[in-house]
Amino acid sequence: MRIAVIGGTGLIGSQVVEKVNAAGHEAVPHSLSTGVDVISGQGVAQAVAGADVVVNLTNSPTFDDASPSFFRTSMDNLLTAAREGGVGHFVVLSIVGVDKVPELDYYRAKALQEELLRSGPVPYSIVRATQFMEFMDAVLTWTADDDAVRLPATPIQPIAAKDVAEAVAQVALGAPLNGIRDIGGPEVFALDELGRLTLSHKGDARSVVTDPTAGMFAAVKGDVLTDMNAHLAPTRYADWLS
Repeated sequence: MRIAVIGGTGLIGSQVVEKVNAAGHEAVPHSLSTGVDVISGQGVAQAVAGADVVVNLTNSPTFDDASPSFFRTSMDNLLTAAREGGVGHFVVLSIVGVDKVPELDYYRAKALQEELLRSGPVPYSIVRATQFMEFMDAVLTWTADDDAVRLPATPIQPIAAKDVAEAVAQVALGAPLNGIRDIGGPEVFALDELGRLTLSHKGDARSVVTDPTAGMFAAVKGDVLTDMNAHLAPTRYADWLS
């Protein structure tokens, strides 16, 4: 199989390319650095030409109200090229609970991306993952000062990027789901607890203050970002930290 991985040089994409090639197939990474611009459309038709599968791992450069426009334009360009190129399977990576947090611009944008795929012309699969372990460092900077980090107690089910890449590669090499596969880490933590574990491991003496109004995840109500009935990945957070 020949698989075009759009966003194939990023955190997940580079690992998907590696795993697909290791399985004996041909994965070709595409990104701005290789001359493929999903917004202007430059290089898109050439990137998907001859591909059996397109895996779209591109991401909006912002999490604000500009993100819906990014996903609408990029999906329109990619789906048009995929249809014209005879692609038989289109895969996107999304987020567990993405349709349950309308308060967040970025989550609404990702829900729009899913809807464009479902209503599009190509058989598809959606892989929804819980929050990446690799994102914790960024989360800890959002509401931090010299002495403390403020975090809500939002339930989070962290998953390692390598496990996400494995799941995306497996879906890409299979038949189209024409539906959703949920994947998640093996444990659920409160986000403030996860922050304390992370800072302790790093030897960071700052305290974590539980603040239900702090940061992006403050808008999340209940446990919608977790799903213990999902396909659970093997990597535990403590093992990933070490």
